[in-house]
Amino acid sequence: MLLNVNSTSKKVDWNIFHVIHAKMSVPRARILDLMKAQCQLFATTFNPEGVRMGNKVLRQRLKGPAVAAYYPRKTATIKDIKREFGPTLATWDEAEEDRFEYIDELKLRGKSAPKKKRGPPAPTGKKR
Repeated sequence: MLLNVNSTSKKVDWNIFHVIHAKMSVPRARILDLMKAQCQLFATTFNPEGVRMGNKVLRQRLKGPAVAAYYPRKTATIKDIKREFGPTLATWDEAEEDRFEYIDELKLRGKSAPKKKRGPPAPTGKKR
């Protein structure tokens, strides 16, 4: 390796070091081999192209059990018991009775829902 040294100023020409350094870069294949060895050693995925594979999301714990535990367990209601045992069992549903009372009060005042239409549909006019 030759250095250009001016005899008068005793300065080293550092440009030659930059040229040598640029020519001595490591080949891509060796870098990929190193990356592959690192991935095997540290149990990570080898992804030299940097493709988005979703590993970050897939490594996370599942959220299903936490979401399911958030809501209280469903208990049997009077409606479920009525559906299971049918008309043979006499039951009393306070909320349902209150609803029927409220609807009767609305009907007395004329504020309830209109009755459903019965019979065939009325013929409509000529469509244009």
